[in-house]
Amino acid sequence: MSHLHRFDQYQTAGLPLNKASHVMILLHGRGSNALNILTLAAEINLPNACFIAPQATQNSWYPFPFIAPIAQNEPALSSALEMIENWIKKIQSYQISTQNIYLLGFSQGACLSLEFVARNAVRYGGVFGLSGGLIGQTLNLANYKGNFEETPVFLGCSDTDPHIPKNRVLETEKILQNMYAKVQTKLYPNGLHTVYDEEIDIINKIIK
Repeated sequence: MSHLHRFDQYQTAGLPLNKASHVMILLHGRGSNALNILTLAAEINLPNACFIAPQATQNSWYPFPFIAPIAQNEPALSSALEMIENWIKKIQSYQISTQNIYLLGFSQGACLSLEFVARNAVRYGGVFGLSGGLIGQTLNLANYKGNFEETPVFLGCSDTDPHIPKNRVLETEKILQNMYAKVQTKLYPNGLHTVYDEEIDIINKIIK
């Protein structure tokens, strides 16, 4: 069971789901946790929002690097994608449309959130992939379906990130643009594997 992610393990901030008009799903990085990524909620200007941070089993969404062959990261990867899908369905059951649902992920969580939206492209409120890219040794375009209908997407990453190749960030940008996302990409020269204050500022501008 260790590779399967439990839907009932998560942390929240902001308004309860039944009182919120907007929702942001925050996905933590490998070795981190839901409470850690949820600290970003205090810096994000999203009014009347519920912030939901699911917790990965053993603090990891999938076992191998995101540029490993997909099969190596199964069944954990599929379980994690299904967990996000279940959250989206639950949020929609409160009469909140995908246009008012935002996804933000860091590192492994960024890869996961980008992979999810590319496989399920609709008009989201916004998608923010901080230090991440689409998942797989090579990207299978047949997996990516739908139309983002101008969903704003922000990709931020160091251009020398030891975990995230710059080329994969740019490849991700192109694929999402071809699916009608409005993508803004910022590569930080010789930057760190971290969340920058400027990235939060950009996210807040996009939300506004």
